[in-house]
Amino acid sequence: MSEQRKEAILSKPALFTPIKVGRLDLTNRIVIAPMCQYSAKDGCMNDWHLVHLGHLAISGAALLTIEATAVVPEGRITYADVGLYDDATEAAMRRTLEAVRYCSDVPIAIQLNHAGRKASTEVPWKKAHQFPPDSPLGWQTEAPSAVPYQDSQLPPVALDRDGLLRVREAFVAATRRAHRLGIDAIQLHVGHGYLLHQFISPLSNRREDEYGGSLENRMRYPLEVFSAVREAFPANKTVTVRISGTDWVDGGWDLEQTIAFSQAVEALGCDAIHVTSGGLHPAQQIPVGPNYQVPLARAVKEAVRMPVVTVGLITEFQQAEAIISTGEADLIALARTILYDPRWPWHAAAELGARIHAPNPYLRSQPRRFKELFESE
Repeated sequence: MSEQRKEAILSKPALFTPIKVGRLDLTNRIVIAPMCQYSAKDGCMNDWHLVHLGHLAISGAALLTIEATAVVPEGRITYADVGLYDDATEAAMRRTLEAVRYCSDVPIAIQLNHAGRKASTEVPWKKAHQFPPDSPLGWQTEAPSAVPYQDSQLPPVALDRDGLLRVREAFVAATRRAHRLGIDAIQLHVGHGYLLHQFISPLSNRREDEYGGSLENRMRYPLEVFSAVREAFPANKTVTVRISGTDWVDGGWDLEQTIAFSQAVEALGCDAIHVTSGGLHPAQQIPVGPNYQVPLARAVKEAVRMPVVTVGLITEFQQAEAIISTGEADLIALARTILYDPRWPWHAAAELGARIHAPNPYLRSQPRRFKELFESE
């Protein structure tokens, strides 16, 4: 055994210590971020989602998050997005979840979303563009204001008061469906340029009513939606938020405003906040590199009491351990990293000297030099 591994065993890696998020007990600090698969049919999950979520459920991560799930059909990013807005989409998700739970008892969260002006688009591996409303694969988009994401696109319809109520109630209805499905936690998406992010950013919100203008007004609608979701989900279940910490555009949403929003949503009962960035404006200048979003999470963590999740180009085991052990964030989220290596948590545990749960049929797979790696059922 190497000296590095002996030291890791003695120090009990922070990445593999348990944490409570609301009333949800997580066995370690690794969560799987929501990752759109653009593979649904009429909002319904299918066999792809069963395989995708099934193998991630036995990855060793402490929480599995279902991809951005539209609360209304017109809230889908693409025609191939997952939804949770009618009996058919609920039944399809139930079938998937039953199979996943047969293989794993990992807690499952779902990210609820409305794409706003960034809806009605082509799937990303084809030529990126937005479909017009008269296209068989498109529809009329809606947003806080009639401001398109790109100048070449048709403007969205600005939501009126009836529209605001309709969308808020759709989030509530999806929340109730999620509870019926036995989902453990809800994450409300206020990032990546989608509808609730469009409300908080002055670059996309040009309203002149009580939902536009000042920071307080721009935060009002997302906070109303959060409160409605929190009220609709049982008090003993967890509700979190994912937020873009900055637009990376001068004059847009920034870290100072993110801290204000984080404090406001915490006061309403938010159990954790997941800090990402960007996605709102094509002029964004993102300094992409390892840990590039960690400073955003660290600043939010200094201002709130609830757990803070960081994400983005976290690929190395020691890198992740350093983030948690130095207190820069409470949890790390993996996205493309875990798609590339679905057993990343196993490998991290082996590197850091931790023990991790694995399904009994896989116990024989552990290398001899890591004979104490797996915990059986």
